[in-house]
Amino acid sequence: MGTEQKVAVITGASQGIGAALVKAYRDQNFRVVATARSIKPSNDDGVLTVAGDIADPKTAARVISEGVKRFGRIDTLVNNAGVFVAKPFTQYTAEDFANVLGVNVAGFFHITQAAVAEMEK
Repeated sequence: MGTEQKVAVITGASQGIGAALVKAYRDQNFRVVATARSIKPSNDDGVLTVAGDIADPKTAARVISEGVKRFGRIDTLVNNAGVFVAKPFTQYTAEDFANVLGVNVAGFFHITQAAVAEMEK
């Protein structure tokens, strides 16, 4: 596949806003690397799905490397993945807190660092 089309990476892309972002970027002729824990393969050749937990730094590295391998470039990143725990903060468990930090902070950090490093090349 040629590398003339721009490529967007979208986290949290399996449903809701993330799935709508994938469609919107495709409608603008972007190729898309879509990632989420439970994302299903796509029939669209312009969409590469990468299943994995963005809280895991290996997932971030894999999303970017597979995107570059398939499409030859990364042009933009939409950090849409996020965790919301629907209970008062004072009732968070250590596991709830680790999950929020893992996805909302560490996941954001690792995928952004990997994407920007690729975009700076």
